Amino acid sequence: MAEVDLLRSLPRAKRNIEKRKDAKDPEVVRIAREYGELFFDGPRDYGYGGYRYDGRWVPVASDIIAHFGLKPGARVLDIGCAKGFLVKDLLSQGMDAYGLDISNYALMNCEPEVVGRLHLGSAVSLPFPDNSFDCVLSLNTIHNFKRPDAITAMKEIQRLCNGKAFVQVDSYHTAEQKEIFESWVLTAEFHDYPDEWVKLFDEAGYTGDYFWTVIE
Repeated sequence: MAEVDLLRSLPRAKRNIEKRKDAKDPEVVRIAREYGELFFDGPRDYGYGGYRYDGRWVPVASDIIAHFGLKPGARVLDIGCAKGFLVKDLLSQGMDAYGLDISNYALMNCEPEVVGRLHLGSAVSLPFPDNSFDCVLSLNTIHNFKRPDAITAMKEIQRLCNGKAFVQVDSYHTAEQKEIFESWVLTAEFHDYPDEWVKLFDEAGYTGDYFWTVIE
């Protein structure tokens, strides 16, 4: 395993932490965890505040391909693909890319280029054979499971690609960052400091790469 920032090219998100903190209540969290229209395209209080393609994943796709040395036609799976933005940009760069997401809304509002390549399902039970992908990605998704299911999901990722994978999850390095994160988060069921995440990866037998989403 190696810590590597493969999302370094993404622009920094603009977050109004205090506004989210004031609006956040159990009902808002419940609705966000349905991963429906309000989460993706409703007010910012419920999630993204509008999830639209803008090309920001093009350099991320390039960095992933370069990091793993993927050749044209390599089979890549994006777990938690949402509307398929990264899948679209991997396809445009010669990958045989697919996605999986738990949100029917996201899949029904996917990019036209990825129609037929996105699967409805959960990371705890991936509907693919062992070693069926050259690379598996999961960006800001695994923390949406409770810890036991997060371990199961990591085992599933390992099963599909024998460790040629990259996972990014919510984390924090300081108590101050943890407090900010807890004010902002809507969907994460498990979160912890990096050392504890690495322990979880070890428990799952995961041998791929990883990095952290830290809210500041």
